[in-house]
Amino acid sequence: MDFIGKRRIFLNASLLLVALSAIVLVSPGLNLGIDFTSGSTVTFRFESSDPGTAGVKAALDRADHPEAIIQAMGDNQYFVRTDDLGNSGLDAITDEVAKLDGVPATVLDTSTVGSSVAQDTVRNAVIAVLVAVVFVMMYIMYAFRTVPSSYKYAIAAIIALGHDVLIVLGVFTLLGIAINAEVNAIFIVGILTVIGYSVNDTIVIFDRIRENVTLAPSREFRSTVNLSITESVTRSLGTSLTTMTVILAMLLFGGASLRDFLIVLLSGVIVGTYSSIFIAAQVLVLWERRALLPWRRAAVSP
Repeated sequence: MDFIGKRRIFLNASLLLVALSAIVLVSPGLNLGIDFTSGSTVTFRFESSDPGTAGVKAALDRADHPEAIIQAMGDNQYFVRTDDLGNSGLDAITDEVAKLDGVPATVLDTSTVGSSVAQDTVRNAVIAVLVAVVFVMMYIMYAFRTVPSSYKYAIAAIIALGHDVLIVLGVFTLLGIAINAEVNAIFIVGILTVIGYSVNDTIVIFDRIRENVTLAPSREFRSTVNLSITESVTRSLGTSLTTMTVILAMLLFGGASLRDFLIVLLSGVIVGTYSSIFIAAQVLVLWERRALLPWRRAAVSP
């Protein structure tokens, strides 16, 4: 398959997805959890009956928490997110919830994050992502130091990486609307995992390009990249499909607490595999073609 010959299709599709992701990130934006906004969360389980989301919402309204967000989790369990409950706020909520079926609901989990902790979490998350990006660039430049202009490989990998993260964020924004998926501390762990997986998949392609450039330095770079993708695509797809199978199994049969983290991983594996083949390598070819254009013009000029 001529992957390079179809680069316009792949690049235009990616530009469209990135643009759509940027739009939904601006409005409505990510559904930030209490790790980033501060507040309290409580998980209730009802033993005798299921009051439904509307019933739990009415109880929270009576407890003076109309801002509360309620998410049904199955098995008569409900996840409640409110403003900071303080020292006595939880008692007021549990008293009202107990009136729904006559017996107190079981509190499975509760947590509270203050505003200062939330600010520190935001700052640390940004720093973690930036540090990961810097180290990725340094590693690729060192690993490909024997190839001319190794910085091009590093920048191409970062472009693909930015593409992956933006699309995953866009997908998660839509899931925040559809299933109330929240961005929390474990989400950042998922993003960092996506970064590592994306770079690993990209380096597999780049390493094959480096080997083929060394074996046939006179071959046209476009042909070398296309050959390298063809030789690596089966391995990349095989690894990705195996990883996705495990993630899907955990997503279907695992607990609800890991749902958002697994969705991030699944999205990252899919997008990372795509970008390694259809974005990172294509950027290298486009860069090489632009570098050769002045020489070609000079060669044909009188």
